[in-house]
Amino acid sequence: MRIGLITGEYPPMQGGVGAYSRILADELARLGHAVHVLSSRQALNDEPAISLSPSIDRWNISSLRTIRAWARDLHLEVVNLQFQTAAYTMSPWVHFLPEALGAVPLVTTFHDLRFPYLFPKAGPLRDWIVRRLARASRGVIVTNHEDQERLRGLPRLALIPIGSNILADLPAGFDPQPWRTHAGAQNGDFLLVYFGLFNHSKGIEDLLAALAALREDGQPARLALVGGGAGSSDPTNAAFMDAMQARIHELALEPFIHRTGYLDETAVGAHLAAADAVVLPFRDGASYRRGSLMAAVHYGCAIITTTPQVNIPAFVDGENMRLVPPGDPAALARALRDLRQQPEQAARLRQGAAALADQFHWQAIAQSAADFFCQVVAERP
Repeated sequence: MRIGLITGEYPPMQGGVGAYSRILADELARLGHAVHVLSSRQALNDEPAISLSPSIDRWNISSLRTIRAWARDLHLEVVNLQFQTAAYTMSPWVHFLPEALGAVPLVTTFHDLRFPYLFPKAGPLRDWIVRRLARASRGVIVTNHEDQERLRGLPRLALIPIGSNILADLPAGFDPQPWRTHAGAQNGDFLLVYFGLFNHSKGIEDLLAALAALREDGQPARLALVGGGAGSSDPTNAAFMDAMQARIHELALEPFIHRTGYLDETAVGAHLAAADAVVLPFRDGASYRRGSLMAAVHYGCAIITTTPQVNIPAFVDGENMRLVPPGDPAALARALRDLRQQPEQAARLRQGAAALADQFHWQAIAQSAADFFCQVVAERP
């Protein structure tokens, strides 16, 4: 099948959707499909099996004409739009892509259904424009249970989870000590790791408050902020990162926090595997949509995160992750204190996370996506 992927992010641009798009494209190509990617000018490609068109300067009305010509010239059988609110420079025009493509069927993968900022006082228009994209698409893929509930009733809807964006294999007999030392941890220190971009929804302020509480309680806790940049898709992240830096200074936590900056996959995986706990206190709860959570699962980490907003049967509190209420730094600090004092709990969480990782292999994800594309094409009106 000739498949087109449209994404506002693609390496070397930072962001989870860009990494997802690259891995999905690679896996679809390995399955024997002809994969063509269209993205922004900054995108680069070093995979010969993927055809990349980095042809979009601005995601405006003229970009729709560029996309239509791209799909026509390549004789694409289906186009898959990787949609995220903050991507495509928050332009409303991407929501009208189904009409721009004409006869070429569009499948939209919603990485989240948060409503985009359009202009002041847009009001209900924000909800309407996202839902019209879902209704106008020939097929819709959601990556999480929350969005599946919101779009239930669409005729062609599939839940296909994301996998870990970090896939590097660690060496046999992996030694965590050099990585712990690099993060500033000494013998006996309780090393916490946060992985991901800075964003309002990630609960970083709760993690900082919990770290401060542990230090005040005499716990030798330290925090490594792995990655932890602002990314390239959401312009509000930079201001939030500045606010969190001010909060670190206010809590006098600078001596106990190590920032890695951007790292390659091997270094990210090593930091996750070396942690005593990977802490991801999402304000909106744990979800399949969180690539940082999938990475921690992939490396079999002891994970402390927040209770999902909806029932997610795969996430079992105390078995494959520890769940605490969102927005509750005191509960987070208690869970971390318990984990340090009960090594058997940490071992159980690591074992459970390693078993859970089997559900999120990329080959299965790509096969599910390809099967859905075939279904949509077969049902073309």
